[in-house]
Amino acid sequence: MVIRNLKINEEPPMDLLLLADPSPRLIEEYLQRGECFVAESNGEIIGVYVLLPTRPQTVELVNIAVAEGQQGKGLGKSLILHAKGVAKSKGYKTIEIGTGNSSIGQLALYQKCGFRIIGVDMDFFIRHYPEEIFENGIQCKDMIRLSKDL
Repeated sequence: MVIRNLKINEEPPMDLLLLADPSPRLIEEYLQRGECFVAESNGEIIGVYVLLPTRPQTVELVNIAVAEGQQGKGLGKSLILHAKGVAKSKGYKTIEIGTGNSSIGQLALYQKCGFRIIGVDMDFFIRHYPEEIFENGIQCKDMIRLSKDL
């Protein structure tokens, strides 16, 4: 497997990006402002993440997704470690990530990778998404914000 920048004329893997964010409009918005990386194996894109500069010395991992058939194999952790390395090499001091209150697996993964919970954006998903989102039998309402020093 290789992790690389999305090429300039290459279409972003929307099917994967939509696994992590159900809003094509928001995805298009941050793809224009951020940097997209893909994980490729045997010519097939199996993972993706987007890094978005947010404040001086701070970058946010705004979307990270692994193809459904590839989940549970450590690829998400590899993508996070790659993102942290890229951010550090570009001089960022802090990397942040946000996820839904209902995203139990993601919350566990991010904390295993050294992220700490720094806040909650109450009703984020109610304000920014027209349809209700449910995961693990829980309505996704709040954005859990996490951060890690690089």
